[in-house]
Amino acid sequence: MGVTNRLACYSDPADHYSHRVRIVLAEKGVAAEVISVDKNQYPAKLLEVNPYASLPTLVDRDLALYESTVVMEYLDERYPHPPLLPVYPVARGNSRLLIHRIQRDWCVLVDQILDSRSKDSIKVQARKELRESLTGVSPLFADKPFFLSDEMSLVDCCLLPILWRLPVLGIELPKQAKPLLDYMERQFAREAFKASLSSVEREMR
Repeated sequence: MGVTNRLACYSDPADHYSHRVRIVLAEKGVAAEVISVDKNQYPAKLLEVNPYASLPTLVDRDLALYESTVVMEYLDERYPHPPLLPVYPVARGNSRLLIHRIQRDWCVLVDQILDSRSKDSIKVQARKELRESLTGVSPLFADKPFFLSDEMSLVDCCLLPILWRLPVLGIELPKQAKPLLDYMERQFAREAFKASLSSVEREMR
């Protein structure tokens, strides 16, 4: 197990993109050193390995990776158990497309709400769109324990950090979103999810 000690994850303890990677690490039981980084105080090592100084950044010996989806897929291949992407190309392609849609449809709105530079009118509109969109897809969570899947996947790893932050985003889902609310309750109770939370994130709920 000595190799895993060389695995370091530079992470923003409040950021949903960093949270994705911490969920993957927790799901796989990987003993990485998670280094919490204040956005205004980047460690010299991070600046050395990542020209964009972006978070999250994963360092595995001589390899440095950034961009959360790249990091998540690398971890899934590097530590194959439990797998977080389907084996078959068609199902794998569908998972990647769902991740892309979460990014385009929801993460953009989350980032607008959380950006201190956003105008109030933009934040109000983004909150409305996100609430309506999540409520609209809620029926998709009724049939399977995970998002459109019988197994935990990278799609859930992208979605759960957003759902965990709903109170911070100022969004309360209506009662008709019960399938989604039930999904959240199940997922937030899982040990791996609890282990993924930073101290900052624990304060969000």
